[in-house]
Amino acid sequence: MTNEASRRTDQRRRIRRRSRIKDTVIVIAAVCVVALLVFPFAWMVLTSLRPAADMFGSTRILPAPDGLTFENYRNLFATSSFGRYFLNSLLVSVTSMIISVVVAGLAGYAFSRYQFRFKRLLMLVVIAVHLFPFVILITPLYSMFGFAHLLNNYAGLILAYVAITLPVATYLMIGYLDGIPRALDEAARIDGCRTVDLLFRVVLPVAWPGVATVGIQSFIVAWEEYLFAKVLMTDENLKTVQVGLSDFFGEFTTQWDLVLSASVVASVPTIVVVALAQRRLVAGMAVGGVKE
Repeated sequence: MTNEASRRTDQRRRIRRRSRIKDTVIVIAAVCVVALLVFPFAWMVLTSLRPAADMFGSTRILPAPDGLTFENYRNLFATSSFGRYFLNSLLVSVTSMIISVVVAGLAGYAFSRYQFRFKRLLMLVVIAVHLFPFVILITPLYSMFGFAHLLNNYAGLILAYVAITLPVATYLMIGYLDGIPRALDEAARIDGCRTVDLLFRVVLPVAWPGVATVGIQSFIVAWEEYLFAKVLMTDENLKTVQVGLSDFFGEFTTQWDLVLSASVVASVPTIVVVALAQRRLVAGMAVGGVKE
């Protein structure tokens, strides 16, 4: 009995030792991956705080605390129209996000709750549209918007962004709404709730993680998009952040102090949005991608 107990004790110790080694390896690997992901952004932020003359002249990766300055950020807003570009992007991104959420909510509810002719075909079209590269829309959209006087117009760019984000937004809303019991709809209808009130007052509040997912995805796509904004908005006062950022890259010289400070400023909205809604984003993506 003593030998048997000793063997079991040794076995448990070996198992615990292997478990600790495995956990240590996983933690080290995770730290290395996180460091690799964070380092480029951290380097960009720290370098943007260096004086322009010392930005690439020093061999130190981390600048000394007394060497940090916000002069690059002051020059960014004082010598360029980047503040205007930032507001333009904010207006376009928020508006396109709201429209995408509302339209995707309506379309997702119709696909999820109703049976109608060609339903499967329409769902297939929604999915198939996302498979095509959206760059092929540049020429027809430019022609259509020119005919409709929507070039250099916020409405035209917002419509383009809604067209880009709507297929994925609709598919996510369908998947998430399919997971909400239909008994909730029936109870609301018994209480005299109309379809529109049912959707916006009952169903969508319950589906808030899915709504947050669609909203964040739509905002990020609109905020980071460059090609449509470059082609459809040529007026200097109507440029977006991404187009304005590209203007700092000249043919022969590049204003690296403005490039890095502008890149940090342009990254802030997406970081803030994702950080504030991280839990809802993950929950919505997980549930929205599964159908019962």
